[in-house]
Amino acid sequence: MKQMILLFAGVGLSANMPAQAEILDSVRFGILDHNVQVLTPKNSNKEPGVNISAEVRFSQLDILGNTWSPHPYAMVSANTKGSTSYIAAGFEWDFEFAKGWHFQPGLGYAIHSGELDSEGDTAAQRAVFESTHLLLGSRDLFRTSFALSKDINEQWGVQLIYDHLSHGQMLGNGRNQGLDDVGLRVTRTF
Repeated sequence: MKQMILLFAGVGLSANMPAQAEILDSVRFGILDHNVQVLTPKNSNKEPGVNISAEVRFSQLDILGNTWSPHPYAMVSANTKGSTSYIAAGFEWDFEFAKGWHFQPGLGYAIHSGELDSEGDTAAQRAVFESTHLLLGSRDLFRTSFALSKDINEQWGVQLIYDHLSHGQMLGNGRNQGLDDVGLRVTRTF
């Protein structure tokens, strides 16, 4: 929880940074439908609520040329009903495919607050617990994201975002049900 509070404070401070600092590219704020049926249909809708998301995206790294170089990011997604929340950092690419329209895939590393294993002394108790909780297997997960963004003007835009948290059965003794969130965000570019 302390990490989430610090990240929110960082987002707030960075929104006031002068543009000439050329470190901050943009900030994004949004609301995402939590645990929806996309890639994990048998596990969807186990956790209630929506997630409030805030992200800071930094200036593009100049390592693979202007087109293929990623933007580093740091973000937080807090669930309104006490279900899985997470913080993440990683890289996002930005491909403008038409004037003002961008496709932005991302890959990162997340730490979450969700359940790892089933609780209960009997098989029946564990079955009840598993029917209402995602079991994510390990505290750290990969975060993949896909966003479709539309510029409203030079500073503001809107974005449809899809987040997927999973470790692809590589951690947590293979136990991972995955988590999908879909939503809308407002973007402010500097």
